[in-house]
Amino acid sequence: MAIFSADHVFSDQIPYDSLQGKHVVVGLSGGVDSSLSAALLKEAGMKVTALFMKNWEEDDTASYCAAAEDRKDAEAVCQTLGIELKTINFAAEYWDRVFENFLSEYRAGRTPNPDILCNKEIKFKAFLDYAFQVLDADFIATGHYCLRSFDGGIDAPAHLLRGKDGNKDQSYFLHAIGPGKLNKVLFPVGHLTKPTVRAMAKERGLATATKKDSTGICFIGEKRFNKFLHDFLPDASTPGPIISTEGKVVGEHPGLMYCTIGQRKGLHIGGSAEGTGEAWYVVDKDMSHNALIVAQGHNHPALFAQGLWASAETWIVDGPSDNELPLSCTCKVRYRQPDVKCTVERVLHSLSGESPRSMLKVTFDEPVAAIAPGQSVVFYRSADCLGGAIIEAPIK
Repeated sequence: MAIFSADHVFSDQIPYDSLQGKHVVVGLSGGVDSSLSAALLKEAGMKVTALFMKNWEEDDTASYCAAAEDRKDAEAVCQTLGIELKTINFAAEYWDRVFENFLSEYRAGRTPNPDILCNKEIKFKAFLDYAFQVLDADFIATGHYCLRSFDGGIDAPAHLLRGKDGNKDQSYFLHAIGPGKLNKVLFPVGHLTKPTVRAMAKERGLATATKKDSTGICFIGEKRFNKFLHDFLPDASTPGPIISTEGKVVGEHPGLMYCTIGQRKGLHIGGSAEGTGEAWYVVDKDMSHNALIVAQGHNHPALFAQGLWASAETWIVDGPSDNELPLSCTCKVRYRQPDVKCTVERVLHSLSGESPRSMLKVTFDEPVAAIAPGQSVVFYRSADCLGGAIIEAPIK
């Protein structure tokens, strides 16, 4: 099925009339988005069960994810709505499937995105499997700001669509969940803006209506990021030289894993190094020499790439076949970045002397700054999030 040959027009309104009486398990985090999702599904006549997921084991002195407080808020919401709340501990699954990858990537000098892997392995795998196999669900639902298509009916292959609130759209983080999942997923607040969600939650007397949004990576919480990394990877934090693109040593870094491509703050070389007087940016990492490469100015050519190599491609419906390539679409190389026009090819390529393997070659219409290996490139056709892949290297 050639789904990449043209743009699609989707109907993204949930067909509640056909879902009345169906059992939906809502991932209730203790935040306002999932709280309102549960309320809207109950109002639509569905049988609603809430599931609170604990994905990280806090220590005895700090509550990184504020799990106890979040569960208390979830309980208050369920009491208001008159729905059952269940709790499941996915901490072991999270450690094995998400956190171990997080550590491995940082050890290799890359910059992973654990939220993407959490959605793939926990929320749309472990949670989904538990809801269907143990709780006998017909659907699961989350408070993500994105949509799924319903054109062709409830059983037609579902596409992932951007959320209506451009400032909150989370399709970037869900691109890797893989095919065949969205048919059993509902996103009740994907067609709303955040202010509207808060207003509707307040109207319904939900305890989370004014609760502050959580930010950052849950297992780090209020800890300083560098300290957290050092605690888990003490042997990977070896200081080394910071070298300009001209080959001059301009400072010392505390460890390559603490730095990411495009980083400007925290380099501590602003006034101590000679140069143009402009801010310094990280443009590369020389792992073999434990050196951080920097350049001055946000328009420095070394900061930009003409494209990128990516691997581990995933697609929401069907991946493009060879005769559908090259694919013209848009992409994002990080969350909140404006879409960039690009061309996608699939080729055999070798990186760092390894054997050639099938990779995606993504060529931008215009140069893009700060391509960070370990992050994800995500592909779009208008509102349709097609899928994505893990960035391996920029193409200069």
